[in-house]
Amino acid sequence: MKYSLQNIILEIHNKEDKISLQNKRLIDEAYEMTLYLQDLLLSVKKDIIDEGFKNDVDEIHFFRTIKPQLLGKLIYYNKLYRIETSCPVDTGKMYYNYFTTQFANLKREYSEHICNSEFYRYYRSGRTDRDHIYFKRGNLNYHDGLNSIVFEIDPSFSTFFDYKLARIISNELLYTFLLTKINPDENPDTILQRSESTKDVFWTDSKNALIELVYALYASGAISHGKIGIRKISLMFQILFNIPIGDLHHAFHRMKTRGGSRTAFLDQLKTSLEEYMDKEL
Repeated sequence: MKYSLQNIILEIHNKEDKISLQNKRLIDEAYEMTLYLQDLLLSVKKDIIDEGFKNDVDEIHFFRTIKPQLLGKLIYYNKLYRIETSCPVDTGKMYYNYFTTQFANLKREYSEHICNSEFYRYYRSGRTDRDHIYFKRGNLNYHDGLNSIVFEIDPSFSTFFDYKLARIISNELLYTFLLTKINPDENPDTILQRSESTKDVFWTDSKNALIELVYALYASGAISHGKIGIRKISLMFQILFNIPIGDLHHAFHRMKTRGGSRTAFLDQLKTSLEEYMDKEL
């Protein structure tokens, strides 16, 4: 099969890393990722429609594991852009109330349309016995009273349930994002205040590089004998360098699945230090 889950995830992660190096506003990052993912999805769609699948196994694999990851990220970034562009202020009570409302809306959608559905329980249980029904095209049962979105999808590039799975993935990403907005311990944006003596200190590598360093310090127990949480370590660096890291856990999970070295920044630190030591000899 032309497309694999690892390649799609790697391609998306590479784009996210490239954008993070530019230190853009979250609004700009979300907008750029939305355009990129939309183009990528259209490109994948064209290939699938033109070339088809070799067998049922490939088709099921694509609609269960590959397309939902791509579409889920697209839905997430588009929603992120809409949320950020509708935010009334940057800080304060209105800011907190706005994101609290968004969080409540997400939880209500989850309760009403996702968690109690048969499909959600099937997906969460890790079952595969009905994959040939859920993730093969042309198997929709209209007697189930499906959501009206089913009439708007392209039947040549969707089983409808791949869309439902993409919504689950996007909601999980949004949940983490909104949690960082309404929980002061998770959101350093409102307390990134620095003294005059540290205003010329700033991070010049990617956000992912900083996250890699934060997790390394946490995993090694090098700070406070390992009794300090990952969020507090992250917060210290964010305040020091005046840079919001954002979705810490999601970025870490991206690192675990990226191609090549999973500790690229730490590897580079080791190399740079050894080169510096050699110069001092």
